[in-house]
Parts: sequence; C-alpha cells; structure tokens
Amino acid sequence: MSNATRQSSAAARERLEALTDNSSVDTSALAAQLLAVTDLLDREAGLRGTLTDPGIEGQRKADLVAALFRGKIDAEALDLVSGLVRSRWSRARDLTHTCEQLAFLAEIIGAERSDALDDVEDELFRFGRIVSGSVELRAALSDRRAPAGAKAELVHSLLGSRVNPVTDRLIVRLVTQPRGRSLDAGIDSLTKLAAARRNRVVAVVVSAVPLSDQQKQRLGASLAKIYGRQVHLNLDVDPSVLGGVSVRVGDEVITGTIADRLDEAARRMAG
Repeated sequence: MSNATRQSSAAARERLEALTDNSSVDTSALAAQLLAVTDLLDREAGLRGTLTDPGIEGQRKADLVAALFRGKIDAEALDLVSGLVRSRWSRARDLTHTCEQLAFLAEIIGAERSDALDDVEDELFRFGRIVSGSVELRAALSDRRAPAGAKAELVHSLLGSRVNPVTDRLIVRLVTQPRGRSLDAGIDSLTKLAAARRNRVVAVVVSAVPLSDQQKQRLGASLAKIYGRQVHLNLDVDPSVLGGVSVRVGDEVITGTIADRLDEAARRMAG
C-alpha cells in the first residue's frame, strides 16, 4: 500500500469513527449503502478513473458524487464517499477497496455497540474452519459460475439463526462478492479489522483437547505480556497435535505440541 493510499484510508476510517460516535446512525444501513457504492465503482471503470484522477479538483469530484448519489443514499454515506473522492489514491481500485472496508468497519462498530463483537469474531473464525475442512463446501462457495443468490442461500442454510446478523451479512458479502480474494483471506481480513478496532491482536490457538477456562485465561495473559496488547483467542481442536498447544499470531507461530516435539526428535535422529 502506497503512502498516499495509506493516509487516505486512515483519514476515511477516522471520519467513519467520528460519524458513528453518534448512536443515532444506523450502522447496518450505512454499511449497505457503502457496499452499493462499492459495487457501482467496481462495475464502472470510467467513473472510478474520474473519481481518482489527481488532475481533477477534489471539490469537482465531490460535486459529481453528490449529483450521482443524492437521494439514493443517506447523508452520512454521501459525506463519507465525498471525503473519499477528495482524497488522493495511488490506484483507482484503492478507492473501491477502501469504500468496502468502511462498510465492513461500520458493521463491526454496530456489533461493538451491541456488545456482540466477541461473538461475531468467534463466528467468523468458526465458519472459516468449517469451510477449510470441507473441499466440497469450499468449492461450492467459491464457484464463480454459481448464482450469487444460490451461494447466499447456502450460507444462510449453514449459519441458520444461530449467528449474529452482522456475521451473516459479512459472510454473505465475502461469498457473493469475493472481489478477487479467497474466502479464507476475506475472513482473516475481517477478524484483523475487528481486532484493530479494539487495539488487540488475534491468536489462532490449536490444541488436542478443548482448553479449560483457566487455561484460556492463563494463555491469554501470557500472550498479552508478549505482545503488549490484549489478545483475542480463536480456539480450535485438532487431535493430530497429540497434546500441547500451537499458537499463530499473524505470521509468527509459537508451538508447544507433542507432535512438534516428536517431529523435532525425528529430525535429530535422521541427522
């Protein structure tokens, strides 16, 4: 990500956070309208190019946005989109990507308001594990030839009424509008966005058996000391590790499993 795009994205997030400090703002409606704008910009390359053209004054681009969207989206969404087109972008698609990210962040803020963000993070992780464990399901959800409506219905049938509506909307979006990303990458990006909202990191923890509440608390406290921030634990059980715990934080893996120790012993014997 270039410096121009990084600065513009950060400024857009700040505007969204300031806007949603007002509890009267409907975050789900705001997200839906930002996604509608994202889809239009994805379809219309000419418009996308015009709105990111550095040779056109920012206010002129904001006036064009107002003419296109006034009466079609709420004032809050229009204000955010106008701010986006006034900013500078390294690539035209950076504008579209940021607009979608603002929609995702609006949904996350809505979940946080209702004290459901922990549930949403856990549900996203669980769904990702279900998909990664089934070749057939992953193929069905990733099939570009399948109608978006059919894939959305498949998601609804898998999730049922057990999950938070925010989780349902986010996953349906990732499945029906992948925009060149894998489902795994999309879910990972959402969990990181949610963690960043509360200035914490996400740790994927794999153990041979479910951890007790005491073990989870102890592990969370230890990781918080290492990383200097609160750590959200995404927990998974895999009997193949044979005992112990494996922890992944970003690209860093901390292993302490019996299987790893056996592998290490085998490598030493072979050497």
